[in-house]
Amino acid sequence: MRKLTYYIASSLDGFIGEPDTGDGAFFEKFATGEFHRFMFDEFADTLPTFARKHLGIDDRPLTRFDTVVQGRRSNQVAYDQGVTSPYAHLRQYVATRTLTEYPDPAVELIRDDLVGKVRELKAEDGELGIYLCGGGEIAGQLADEIDELIIKTYPVLVGSGVPMASAGFALRQYELAECRTFDNGAIVATYRKKR
Repeated sequence: MRKLTYYIASSLDGFIGEPDTGDGAFFEKFATGEFHRFMFDEFADTLPTFARKHLGIDDRPLTRFDTVVQGRRSNQVAYDQGVTSPYAHLRQYVATRTLTEYPDPAVELIRDDLVGKVRELKAEDGELGIYLCGGGEIAGQLADEIDELIIKTYPVLVGSGVPMASAGFALRQYELAECRTFDNGAIVATYRKKR
């Protein structure tokens, strides 16, 4: 069974994006030094296709993920910049209650039964996993389906914004599998669902 991995950048107080736009671009200033190299080496699959091309790695084989699921607001950030297929190197799904069609046939909309669709994707054969790109609302809807959390925690408090997961209160236990610290103050922690 394939894993659903929520790979996300977060502030120390658990926010992943600005309150109004949901955009987490304010984290980009921390992508420096050894941290940048680590993310580039370990998580190249999660880079948008235009970034992979810009960095000259668009032909690099996929190592972690072959599918991405994201919420409409997360997808909107790229869409507003004229990018209708932000992860063209992956199978792309956008969860939405408002869109009825999408201009790029490479992106499939999930309009209902998000949990059912993700369970279907997880049941497929394959070694590579599913990248849950964000945001907090879709992570909340899929909270019980998330097998692995990879949280890039940055040394900043933002006070408000989009929470990591908007879900009803429940204890969903994970075990720490790996934790790395970096010279820029960032921490990358991998947690796996406790079975």
